[in-house]
Amino acid sequence: MSFTNPSKVVPEADSRLEEEQRSQLGKSGQEGRKSKQRHFWQKHPKSQESLPHLLAEGQATSSPSLTSASETKNDRCHTDCLETPLNHVFQRLGWAVGSYPWFFLLGPMLLTAFLSTGFVHLLKDKQENLEEQYSPMGSPAKKERFFVQRHFSTNDSLSFSATRKSTEFNFATILVLSHTSSLLKPESFHEISKLDHAVQDLSLVKENGTRIHYTQVCAKFGDSCVPSNPLLVAWREQKDFDLKNITFPIFNFSHQTIYLNSLLGGVVLGQRGKTQILLEVKAMRLQYYLQTERAEDNNEQSRKWLVHFLKVFGDLKEGLNLKKIQAVYFSSLSRQLEFEATSKTVVPLFHLAYLLIISFAIISCYRCDCVRNKMCVATFGVISAALAVVSGFGLMLYIGVPFVIIVANSPFLILGVGVDDMFIMISAWQKTNLMDSIRHRMSSVYSKVAVSITVTTITNVLAFYTGVMTSFRSVQYFCIYTGTTLLFCYFYNITCFGAFLALDGKREVVCLRWLEKSDSPDQKCASLKRSCCAPFGSLPDEHGTGIHPMNLFFRDYFGPFLTSMESKCFVVLLYLMYIISSIYGCFHVQEGLDVRNLASDDSYVTPYFDVDEAYFSEYGPMVMVVVTENVDYWNKDVRQKLEQCMRQFEENEYIDSSLTEFWLRSYVQYLGEAKQDVNDKDTFINNIPIFLKNFSNFIYDINISSSNEIVSSRAFIQTKNISTPASKKKMLQQFRGIAAKCKIPLLVYNQAFIYYDQYTVIVENTIRSVIIASLAMFVVSLLLIPHPLCSLWVTFAIASVVVGVTGFMAYWNVNLDSISMMNLVICIGFSFDFSAHICYAFVSSSEPSVNQKAIEALYLLGYPLLQSALSTVVGVCVLYTSSAYIFRTFFKIIFLVMVFGAAHGLIFIPVFLTIFGSFG
Repeated sequence: MSFTNPSKVVPEADSRLEEEQRSQLGKSGQEGRKSKQRHFWQKHPKSQESLPHLLAEGQATSSPSLTSASETKNDRCHTDCLETPLNHVFQRLGWAVGSYPWFFLLGPMLLTAFLSTGFVHLLKDKQENLEEQYSPMGSPAKKERFFVQRHFSTNDSLSFSATRKSTEFNFATILVLSHTSSLLKPESFHEISKLDHAVQDLSLVKENGTRIHYTQVCAKFGDSCVPSNPLLVAWREQKDFDLKNITFPIFNFSHQTIYLNSLLGGVVLGQRGKTQILLEVKAMRLQYYLQTERAEDNNEQSRKWLVHFLKVFGDLKEGLNLKKIQAVYFSSLSRQLEFEATSKTVVPLFHLAYLLIISFAIISCYRCDCVRNKMCVATFGVISAALAVVSGFGLMLYIGVPFVIIVANSPFLILGVGVDDMFIMISAWQKTNLMDSIRHRMSSVYSKVAVSITVTTITNVLAFYTGVMTSFRSVQYFCIYTGTTLLFCYFYNITCFGAFLALDGKREVVCLRWLEKSDSPDQKCASLKRSCCAPFGSLPDEHGTGIHPMNLFFRDYFGPFLTSMESKCFVVLLYLMYIISSIYGCFHVQEGLDVRNLASDDSYVTPYFDVDEAYFSEYGPMVMVVVTENVDYWNKDVRQKLEQCMRQFEENEYIDSSLTEFWLRSYVQYLGEAKQDVNDKDTFINNIPIFLKNFSNFIYDINISSSNEIVSSRAFIQTKNISTPASKKKMLQQFRGIAAKCKIPLLVYNQAFIYYDQYTVIVENTIRSVIIASLAMFVVSLLLIPHPLCSLWVTFAIASVVVGVTGFMAYWNVNLDSISMMNLVICIGFSFDFSAHICYAFVSSSEPSVNQKAIEALYLLGYPLLQSALSTVVGVCVLYTSSAYIFRTFFKIIFLVMVFGAAHGLIFIPVFLTIFGSFG
């Protein structure tokens, strides 16, 4: 956004060098050039008033120079206090780049070569911690987990209990789905048993030649591996087992209680007296728990067995030739491995993206004038953006900023945004005089556009760096990488790319001399010379006006059409429909990152999650209710207070009260049956060891100190009907609310709460980031566009685009998660670019009517803004072909930002300015 006055003069040294250059080129060339200039300005007197660097000849993009279309009469729009010193600095920089192009060309390249060595710190074998990157930092669940880990322990090799684990553990899961109406048939159970035996017979050979068998790594209860499905074991042990006499959700078999709610899915129940009997079962879960002790070698062996399981299960399943059932599988490693595999799918897209953006740049910068053709310069501009990516990423890796997978989105965005400044500089260069010296032309270019690209860089970088304040590390790292890379992109544009532009200017001079000499009859090899300096052998356009046809389209057709009364009414109606549908969508956007979206669409985990959601979504995880302090359990009042809290949990809509496990209830009943006084402290404490021997499932639920004090204890409640993000959020808030109000100090925890916490903070984080970024943009607009009307309309446009993007996310099946939140922050900077340019051009125009002001603003900036949106979309469009949700989401939101941003800049804001601008 440049506010430079076009009448500013260059230093006296420029004038002297200009005269020297002109004398060297000859008076005939000078007079011919002046004649053509007079011919152009006589033919287009209004264009002489317009600032030539705004026309951009179709080359400018989202950061077009916003210098006034003519000398404004409104003193409020002058910003010389900030801009004049900057212009002087950039004039001198342009002079230096024009004087020493090789220094400014090779210097950044050497810097890139040095920073590229930072990629040695990119650890390919290091696994990305999904919990650390995609769950909120400092969340309540992490504090709750820390307490549980300190006070409760488990032993995978002796008495394993999955519900009592406080952290993730090693496991493999198979979901068996019946091809018929029910699995409750002997032939189906026979095939399930055959599959189960085949899995437990899996083994692999280690490097030293020894084998790792399932029995060596399985989690155990007593001397045996924890059964994959107790119901299947019961069917094997009892030959006459009646599959039509199974109660649900609790089934008692040989004095053993089996909880079937998480083991069977798609159940159809019948009533037999007061008990529920299984009539049909559509799916069954086979769960293989493995040892997870971190301090021992067991964990590593378990992981190796799991990798082997994932590798061979497909072939194993086909070899069994299953007829009655089908099986889908998953493991504790699947999410991590598939997420890492997802990152590899985007690598081939880099090459396609660079090819597309280079093609777009060449097409945009092609001119029939062979002297001013800038195809090679445009290609180098894309290379400059690539150098910025290497430098920015290399520096971050040197510093030690972790490279997370979503950072792989950044180069695509940098490609689209980074070339914008290149188009601006080429546009300004095309408006300089060929007869001037290279230093004079570079000084002129920098004085006109350097402030513009500086301000737009500042706004975009500010928008990214506000993302550092979010609670998600992955978003922080993405914003740091992208913001820093944008700074490098800006630095390389005003140094490296500017130097290449200066060198190409020398080619222009040489090319022009050759072409002038080729007209003489004595000149030989004229065609060869033309082909060397002029693409396609074309000649300079002797009578061209220098105005791109698209600029004329916006001035002569689109502008008058948009400012007609009928069009204004239609635009207002269209905007009302847009904002109403957007607000409606905002209330229906889903929150949170679905774990299945971390894998590719064609991954084996996708059918697993589909079956799990279809048949096992009724019941959620078992939640711990932990008594966090030492309380007198033998005190009747304490027990009543605790029981009252437990009843509040069980009365909650998300709890199945029939599946609660609470050691204190069982212990009180046990003491009552033994005729012991439960209210006596010594009796209560001394009988606990005997009780735990008889009820070993509670052995990990009571933390007794060496002084026989119950430091803490826990109960378990079974959740249900929490398949949606909204229900998970509501459940978590209600549970914590009940625990906070209880007179006994409680906390609730399950390892899944680590990810559920994102539902409680994602909206808050998004709103905070958007507000902070918007305030930063507002301050920038006040400082650099000190016109109240401009600042207000810019703020309005930012809010409108953010609401639109958020609302339409719901229609495009994009959740509000850490990935989309990151893109909404990006939305702020782009919205500023689109709206600020049009607003400032409107208020700076000296045209008498608001319609003419709007037409002039569109004439100067319509095509550049359109080109900005197109260049960014071209840079990220290849991501839509990705099979990964992360990359497709990035494209979807950037696409929405560009479409809505361009719509505001080219349609809504111009119309609103004609309606309300006269009151500014």
